Amino acid sequence: MPQDEKTRTELEAAVFRRLVDHLQGRTDVQNIDLMNLAGFCRNCLSNWMKDAADAKGVPMSKDDSRKAVYGMPYEEWKAQFQKDASPSQQASFDKSHKH
Repeated sequence: MPQDEKTRTELEAAVFRRLVDHLQGRTDVQNIDLMNLAGFCRNCLSNWMKDAADAKGVPMSKDDSRKAVYGMPYEEWKAQFQKDASPSQQASFDKSHKH
């Protein structure tokens, strides 16, 4: 990794933008699939963005952070792309996310 903090931050930002662009293009991949395979989803990314904004004192609503990650209002994304979880998806989620 670069020793220079500014360069490191720029690289990390570029990677984040590429991940978000990738996820916006892969509307066929459901959030529950992401959660089951990777332990995070689009909502997690948007929550982390809001947390970072809050930590820096940058005004950002939950709706704003979700729009940044989804590329559209969350309710619009859900209406267009979200499918009901299958019984096997839900069972996998329940098994891997026990508290």
